[in-house]
Amino acid sequence: MGHAQGAVDPAEAQGEAAAEDGLPSDSTGQGSPSLVERVVGPYRAVMKFLGRRALARVTLAVPRTLRFMVTTAIKGDPSDDVPAPRLSLGLVAGVAMDEALLAMAMAPSRFPLRADYARVSAELADARRMFSRRGWIARPASYHRTPPPLTPEDVEMSGGWALGQRYEQITYDSGFSPHAGEPGSERWMAYEPNRRATTTIVRHRGEPRPWVVCVHGFGMGYPFMDFIGLHTAKLHRELGLNVAMPVLPLHGPRKVTRVSGEPFLSFDMMNTVHGLTQAVWDIRRLVSWIRAQGATSIGLYGVSLGGYVVSLLAGIEEGFDAVVAGVPVVDFPTLFHEHSPVHIRARSIEHRIMGGVAEDVYRVVSPMSFESKVPRDHRYVFAGYGDRLAMPEQARRLWEHWDKPRISWYSGNHLGYLWSRQAAAFLGESLAASGLSCTRAADEG
Repeated sequence: MGHAQGAVDPAEAQGEAAAEDGLPSDSTGQGSPSLVERVVGPYRAVMKFLGRRALARVTLAVPRTLRFMVTTAIKGDPSDDVPAPRLSLGLVAGVAMDEALLAMAMAPSRFPLRADYARVSAELADARRMFSRRGWIARPASYHRTPPPLTPEDVEMSGGWALGQRYEQITYDSGFSPHAGEPGSERWMAYEPNRRATTTIVRHRGEPRPWVVCVHGFGMGYPFMDFIGLHTAKLHRELGLNVAMPVLPLHGPRKVTRVSGEPFLSFDMMNTVHGLTQAVWDIRRLVSWIRAQGATSIGLYGVSLGGYVVSLLAGIEEGFDAVVAGVPVVDFPTLFHEHSPVHIRARSIEHRIMGGVAEDVYRVVSPMSFESKVPRDHRYVFAGYGDRLAMPEQARRLWEHWDKPRISWYSGNHLGYLWSRQAAAFLGESLAASGLSCTRAADEG
């Protein structure tokens, strides 16, 4: 930028920001800036200047953490159904961690360009017209096609080791493509590595036993990460389960950028629709293969983005014996609105991206559009009081939609479930109570 760190001239910064956005940078009014541009322009300019400095972005976590502490102390219970957390050093540290991660993720290099707003707005508007005309918004289940079963001939197998654990890995052609003419479909199909589906498997030898399909969160998709993030050792060794960990679209070996999963959750909002649809498609194919392996029962477990996927899958596919949604997301348009900087939020509303259009389109992939096919007593949710990434409200909404089954609130942040004994115990108890455990001696192989 040519500026020294420290003070910034807002007028100069505003002109620079406008030039990057394709807007006129002079102060004469040439180009007729909209009301939104006039209101958010100075804010955007200063935030762009600060945003280029990683340390400055991280410091934003401090006032946000303090706001959480004050709000929690004053308001008490977040809602009638969510008891107030007890403020502790651990909880505050966890909140600060989440806020720092959010601040680091909000780098200006990831902000949409001016042209992106018009393109994304047009894609969503076209999608809403198409989805409405075909009845998918009114009947979301009709949007999802039944994939062909996965046969032994379709599967290639390999193996490896991670964290001292031997695993198998199966790969197969996904076979998924968006509906003909769906907005964003050409972009999605151009992600060639994503066409090959991958699943990591840790199983016991011997007689058939229960399986659990574990779905990872955003940015994961590699065995060494998923073994930790999905409590694989506990599920495999303590409960005696066979564990299958499918890799979500555009994650892990399916990624198309340096960051695993990056285009899945981006400003290209139709990507998320296609990604969630393909995730359900791929896992349904995987489940047909698991059933052919002689599984005595099958459960679902997912965290964060994976919690969204298993909640959606449980409303589409029959025959699951349990579903556990950990720190789940259930509403991406709302989450996008919550986490976006003010200038992106305002411009998204101006371009009619938010405020109805996205919400209508996302109905076809929303867990809230489907009644879970898993019996109520076998549905489970756990979430953190201090979750600043997925937000407690998302977990509460899923819990209410699922007719208020068992839920466990731990005192921690989004990633806090990894070291929360309460969350780990709840996971094990939930699956075991649903019949997903095998206590006979197991040959680890």
